[in-house]
Amino acid sequence: MFKHILLPTDGSPAAESAVHACIHLAKLTGARITAVHVMPILHMFTYEPGVTESVHDQVRKDREQHSKKYLELVVQRAAAAGVPCTSLLLTSDYPYEAIIEAARTGNCDLIAMASHGRKGIKGLLLASETQKVLTHSTIPVLVLRDPASAPGVHATLLS
Repeated sequence: MFKHILLPTDGSPAAESAVHACIHLAKLTGARITAVHVMPILHMFTYEPGVTESVHDQVRKDREQHSKKYLELVVQRAAAAGVPCTSLLLTSDYPYEAIIEAARTGNCDLIAMASHGRKGIKGLLLASETQKVLTHSTIPVLVLRDPASAPGVHATLLS
């Protein structure tokens, strides 16, 4: 079955559910996980150029520290379940491309990611990275829906 699962995560409640489900799936199949978080490139504009660089560096460091802390929690949860897990922190303006490239270069045979379940205008305005990965990936993608966003839908994988 699957031997290496890429788990993109953004720290959202939907992603939390996906982390839990992915760890469970990896344990059942004997797979290992690579947890990945893609930070957007920080673009800052100001009329005070001297301030920009120091503020930019501090914001970047804070975001990086927060992302590493979250990825470490995923690694710890996987370890507690007996699942080998590494983490990868990437920076890109196009997260879906970074996710697909990480799966390809990491020889992953599955990408397991959350769906935030946005519909209507919200779904149109807030471009879905999950949808983009589904559209462009040549590697199978398992979309894990947050049970809280889908009342009445039950996933046996989460039990």
